Amino acid sequence: MQSLIIHMPGPGVRADNVARLLEFLPMARVVPAVDGREALAQPDIDVRSGDRHAPPYPFPMAAGEVGCFLSHRKCWQEIAEGTAPYALIAEDDLTLDPAQWAHALALVAGHATEQSFIRLPAKNREARTAVVAQDGHAALYLPRVIGLQTVCQVVGRAAARRLLAATDPMDRPVDTTLQMHWVTGQPVHTVWPSGVGELPGASTIQKKTGTGSKLKRELQRAIYRARVRARPQRA
Repeated sequence: MQSLIIHMPGPGVRADNVARLLEFLPMARVVPAVDGREALAQPDIDVRSGDRHAPPYPFPMAAGEVGCFLSHRKCWQEIAEGTAPYALIAEDDLTLDPAQWAHALALVAGHATEQSFIRLPAKNREARTAVVAQDGHAALYLPRVIGLQTVCQVVGRAAARRLLAATDPMDRPVDTTLQMHWVTGQPVHTVWPSGVGELPGASTIQKKTGTGSKLKRELQRAIYRARVRARPQRA
């Protein structure tokens, strides 16, 4: 299995972490991340204001979110055009517990196909609808509501093609888009425990707001998430 590591080149903690991932992940190589600000300056980049799909997304996409989405689409394009049935996509803040990772990888090897999208999350936030298989304490299952964050996932060739077709143009961040299985037509499975973690304080997508705006955003976010929960995956 090939591993694609999304990384914006440059020195620092993330660069050191990528060096470790290149040694540890199977057949790993770096895919240069897309700079969202530079992308938004291009006339051919079409980003909607959360109005393309239901439920509508209440927040405009920040430049960092655009760059993150385009970086994942770049990896999906490589997978879609490749010959391998699936590949692993990792973000450069990924950390791993080798013992637990081995069980998660065994489940991937035994069950991934070109139709698969399998999340390997850093946090356990999903209720299980149906368990497909287990290896040690790790379980491969269909979550009722697909979790957020995209630090690590396995994406099949057919799944990548499906996602590319469903995400042009973009109208919300990549992880919230992946939640919308009713739009993408792509079922999403999860492995937990996954052996996956994140570098502390590694997020680069920040939004600063005043107190009043923050309360408004939290209310809008709660309403949006309730609407997503109303459309669960079913076994």
